[in-house]
Formats: sequence, structure tokens, C-alpha cells
Amino acid sequence: MGSKPTKPIATTPWHLILPALAVLLSFLFLVARRKRQAGRQGLLLAFSGAFLLGITLLELIPEAYNSGNPRLTGVFVGVGILLQIVLEFLSRGAEHGHVHTQTGGKFPLLLLLGLSLHALLEGVPLENNREFLLAIVIHKIPVALILGGFLLRSGLSAGAAWTFMVLFAAMTPLGALSGRIPVLEHGHPYVLGLVIGVLLHVSTVILFESSEGHSFNLRKLTAIVLGMVLAYLA
Repeated sequence: MGSKPTKPIATTPWHLILPALAVLLSFLFLVARRKRQAGRQGLLLAFSGAFLLGITLLELIPEAYNSGNPRLTGVFVGVGILLQIVLEFLSRGAEHGHVHTQTGGKFPLLLLLGLSLHALLEGVPLENNREFLLAIVIHKIPVALILGGFLLRSGLSAGAAWTFMVLFAAMTPLGALSGRIPVLEHGHPYVLGLVIGVLLHVSTVILFESSEGHSFNLRKLTAIVLGMVLAYLA
């Protein structure tokens, strides 16, 4: 009980490479096209939120509850939800596709701190879960496009914007590596419970916000259903 299952995902550490690449290539796409607006990423964001929620429900929650004390795991899930609420005071909602802040041309340190802590936590399950790797990569793309568009129109220099995105991109791989720390490895079910709480908050907020003005949108509903179905099939 409390030990982390051994499920190596590959010889090549794709769980360290792909999340970072998803962020950096998305930002490079914006820079290359000289686009300061992220464009319409609503459908991709809705799909990614549904896929992330599906993987959390079908893969992460059973793993956490089956490998640790269920009641204590539930406590950590609740703490994770509260933690994400606190982090959003720093990140201003960037994790679910909205950046509600102004930089005034200054480096947004609090935004970076909030996003980095979130990205660090969501990297923890990557060491042992192929399906979650796909969910995180899909989730990173629209978030990076929206965040990158915000940075490009915020008045930051190109160097500062790239520094922000590189640091943000590095956090999820660092989170995956942190799972090898003995104390975290021993408490894996409870660390995973904390991550589950963070992901439940983010993914459900994405789905709630995907309905603009609470109006029915068939395309977004289709994207959400497709994300959930693919999570089941993954």
C-alpha cells in the first residue's frame, strides 16, 4: 500500500519531451505567423478539457484510490481543488484558457509562478501513465496559444516572452521527474490525489466556460463528447 506501480512508458523519455515541445512549438507558431491573437481555440480547449477530465476519472482516480487509503486520498483530492483555487489568484485563469491580467510591459512574475506550480503538479502522473501524457499534450496546445498570444500583445520584449514560455514549458517535465523523489514516491497515492483535485477543478471549469453565455453550441458539445469518448478508448 502506498507504493507507486511500475509502468515505464517508453525507453525514450517522451513524457519529458512532448509536454515541453507542445508549449514551445505552439508559441513558435504564433511568433512565426506574427499573430498576437491566439485565434479561435474554443473547440480545441473544450476537447482538451473533456479528454483531461475523462483520463482523470478513468485512469488517475482508480489508481489513487486502489493504491492508498481511500479516505485519506479523498482528503488530498479536496485539498487539490482548494489549492487550484489559490493558484488561480496568481495565474488569473490561464490554465483553462483565459488570462485576466495586465502586465503594463513588465514581466508577469506572479502569472509565471501560478502557472509553474500548476504545471509542476500536472506533471507528477506522467512517469507512469501513457494516456495521461496524451491528455496533457492536447491540453498544453490551446493554453500555450492563448498564453503566447497574451504575451505577444502585452508589450514584453521577445526575449522576456521566450523566457516566460521556456520556464513554463520546463515545469511539467520537472513535475514528472519529481515523482522519483523517495518521499513523494512513497506517498504516491496522496500526491496523485492532490493532482486529481487540481485537474478536476481545471477540466470542469473549462467545460463550464466552453458554453459562452450559457447558450447551446453543437460544435462545442460535439468536441466535449468526442474528448470523453476518446478518453474511454485510450
